[in-house]
Amino acid sequence: MRLQFLVSEIGNGLRRNLSMAVSVVIVTMISMYLLGLGLMGQRQVDTMKDYWYDRVQVTVLLCAEKTTYTNCAGSPTTDAERVVVKSELESLKPTVNEIFYESKDEAFSRFRDRYKNSPLARAGEPYFADSYRVNLRDPGKFDVVASTIKGMPGVADVQDQKKLLENLFTFLNTVSWAAIALSSLMVLAAIMLISTTIRQTAFSRRRETGIMRLVGASNFTIRFPFVMETVIASVIGASLAMLMLWGTVKYGVVGFLSTTLTDTAFIGLGDVYLVIPFIILGVAALALVTSWVTLRRYLRV
Repeated sequence: MRLQFLVSEIGNGLRRNLSMAVSVVIVTMISMYLLGLGLMGQRQVDTMKDYWYDRVQVTVLLCAEKTTYTNCAGSPTTDAERVVVKSELESLKPTVNEIFYESKDEAFSRFRDRYKNSPLARAGEPYFADSYRVNLRDPGKFDVVASTIKGMPGVADVQDQKKLLENLFTFLNTVSWAAIALSSLMVLAAIMLISTTIRQTAFSRRRETGIMRLVGASNFTIRFPFVMETVIASVIGASLAMLMLWGTVKYGVVGFLSTTLTDTAFIGLGDVYLVIPFIILGVAALALVTSWVTLRRYLRV
């Protein structure tokens, strides 16, 4: 009988304060969706790091005609110099895993295929040079190769793809942290809204609370419906946010990006399933604590 009474009180409270409950649902949904996006963004950066750092290459650019690199003096690399450079790279076998030679025609063809839908590919043949592409056993050993090869006759420059990737990853990390920071502000707004909702609800039902107090109802019986109304609205908002996050990853990442950009790695639905229980339980705990603390201050029983 007591349980049935509490359940009916919760249902009546949600119906009478529907607009407030909807406000809590919306604010919670937006804040948790932004938080989920931020977490997925960080997970995506980690996934791309694991994928690309195992594939980063050191590019040893050789000299070409009319090159602007000071080490080339405007002259292309000779066959003898090319042989010496390759021999020196092969001597670094403890550090170097694989060595690939790529002519300037092959480099341009690869560039044109990769950017076939970009205006860059239609701008006419750009300047390309022959190069050696070197896969390292440890991506952090770039300096070993650079210090040995850079400055050799016929070598224009030594480029580390990892440094270029780190700039991209820094940008992506910044965006994901910005989403998390914005979600934190939204969480603060949700806490304030929950507190205000509890206060207004307690004030509007002060007569019922007084009657319950006179007939000997316990503190738990009086406070429990208020708390559960808030928790239910917050959990509904968090659940909707996770549904939106699931849809974003399912159709935006797995369904579109991973099939369009096949030369990189993306997060999957498993990453979403990993954060869902933590976010929903966290929201429930936050709503529970916020409503209970507010009731202790503004609902004297």
